[in-house]
Amino acid sequence: MVWSADGPHEKQLGVPDDDVTLRPAPPRDGLLRFAGGSRGSSFKVALFADLHFGENALYWDQAISPTRARNISWASLFGNHDDARFEWPIDWFSSSGIPQILCPSANAFDGDKCTFKGTTRLELTRNEMIRNSLSHTGFGPRALWPSVSNYVLTVVSPKNDHKSAVMLMYFLDSGGGSYPGIISTVQAEWFHNKSQEVNPDSSIPEVVFWHIPSKAYKEVAKKAASGQTQCVGSMFQETVASQDAEMGMMKLLKKRPSVKAIFVGHNHGLDWCCPYEKMWLCYARHTGYGGYGTWPRGARILEIIDEPFSLKSWIRMENGSLHSEVVLAA
Repeated sequence: MVWSADGPHEKQLGVPDDDVTLRPAPPRDGLLRFAGGSRGSSFKVALFADLHFGENALYWDQAISPTRARNISWASLFGNHDDARFEWPIDWFSSSGIPQILCPSANAFDGDKCTFKGTTRLELTRNEMIRNSLSHTGFGPRALWPSVSNYVLTVVSPKNDHKSAVMLMYFLDSGGGSYPGIISTVQAEWFHNKSQEVNPDSSIPEVVFWHIPSKAYKEVAKKAASGQTQCVGSMFQETVASQDAEMGMMKLLKKRPSVKAIFVGHNHGLDWCCPYEKMWLCYARHTGYGGYGTWPRGARILEIIDEPFSLKSWIRMENGSLHSEVVLAA
């Protein structure tokens, strides 16, 4: 889950702030704009990962209400739980072992037979886009389905009428839930074609977001454990749970000098950034109170400076403390 903040304001997690200056809702054109127009302006991104807010859609409205109130835009991508199959709570079953509930018409099939399924990726994305004018989330090309959240957003310069790209942010659906946890060959091909279209000479810095870490994260974790590489982070509490297969995406990224970092979630007990080839492999920080683990919650913050360009990141904890700052590009 990625939320993009169009400006210098950085919200302390869980703490109300009545002094925030509201801004008009940004246009939904795939462009993200710096709030200021001066040299050295910054653009921040707060990465909230593994929210695990449960089945009730009310929780989602509560989660995004602070950003709505401040007119801060966001973008989201899928994890492995979002369209997982429906789980029957034990207390729904009577003594006879038959659930005493009525089927909603949308989930009823073949007359009186009843089955339940999770909400599809398409339905979830469509609902977010229709109900939230601040959302920059995209469907992605139909040819990539069942993966849905595959799109690119551009951070544009605060100068020259916001015409020059400062950084490109790619979002990819890493699967899981209703189908295997992978970034498929056709997704890799889409990324190759799209990156050649929007950044043919690799002159614009790029970052990439998906949820389930690639197998490269396992490689770099082994090197970190043996002292062969230096990572920046505070949590090394579990082994990497990677995608089911590698289908060419990492090979493409390693060939692009413009790719500065990849950001993932999924492992709640990891929050590190490690150098890999000519880029960084980074985890977010477990943000939600659902899911496994009792580690303190937080979020990964990215800060982009336009001129001269720099990209740095750190972890901001729920109590407001900061740690693990790292310069990813300069």
